[in-house]
Amino acid sequence: MPGSVILLMVVAVVVVIFAATGVRVVRPLLKGVIERLGKYIRTAQSGITLIIPMLDSMRKVDMREQVVDVPPQEVITRDNVVVTVDAVVYYEATDPVKLIYNVADFYTAATKLAQTNLRNVIGEMTLDDTLTSRETINTELRTILDQATDKWGTRVVRVEIQRIDPPADVTQAMHRQMKAERERRAMILEAEGEKQSAIERATGDKQARILTAEGEATAIKTVADAHKYEKIAVAEGEAQAITNVYGAIHEGDPTNDLIAIKYLEALQVIADGKASKIYLPLETSGILGSIGGIFDLFRSDGGDGEEATEKAATGDEPDDTPRGPRRVRPDY
Repeated sequence: MPGSVILLMVVAVVVVIFAATGVRVVRPLLKGVIERLGKYIRTAQSGITLIIPMLDSMRKVDMREQVVDVPPQEVITRDNVVVTVDAVVYYEATDPVKLIYNVADFYTAATKLAQTNLRNVIGEMTLDDTLTSRETINTELRTILDQATDKWGTRVVRVEIQRIDPPADVTQAMHRQMKAERERRAMILEAEGEKQSAIERATGDKQARILTAEGEATAIKTVADAHKYEKIAVAEGEAQAITNVYGAIHEGDPTNDLIAIKYLEALQVIADGKASKIYLPLETSGILGSIGGIFDLFRSDGGDGEEATEKAATGDEPDDTPRGPRRVRPDY
């Protein structure tokens, strides 16, 4: 009885030891490479995996994305400028078996491979291209490293250049060049601005003069039209007045006596001036004859009066009456 109990206890201990050494748990971010007596057997996925204790062994491989920091190194560009360059390589495992059996130290191998290819890529470029083509360098370097590390069971996700530092004297020269270029651009922009400003001012002055000339021309035309209309209206008014006066005279049928009286009144107004001589037109001879007939009418008797009246009414004069300007004294 005691021997059976001891046997059961030994069996229980063996089972516990077997369970402790034969049951393995693989996390989701890992994969397990199982070997039996030094020979690859299988790859364990995430979860619980059973192995034979003391016969099998399992090596776990991290399948997450890893980072390889490439240390700074001096690289000579195609135009013989020494620059200091460093980079970062991101990779992830695709085949844990190759990663374990095809490379002894992947981190060191990836670092040296990145440094070598970085020198090759930058050595084929000039300094200006190196400073302005980081994306090109990243893409080319990633392609080279991905092809080289494919047999290692990894995939290069991306490569990033952290810094590219030229020598101090080259950096100072670049700063002076950049300053000169910016000053040149500023001068060009200032000159362009002044040119555009002058053009705008000239265009504005031209437009202002055109508008002023057009305004003056319009004003002159308006004033001329107003004067024209004024003269036309005055002329039409005077013509209408003359027509009305002429019509009124004909409708009134004035006699020679009335015309003579009006003529005397006009002569009285003319004689009120300071002139010592008065020139009368040729047509006044008939009117003066009528005036003489009126005087004779008042001085003579009946028979002479009728002849004078008839002479005054008809306006007849002797044939020797002078036809021309006559001088009349104001005190006739």
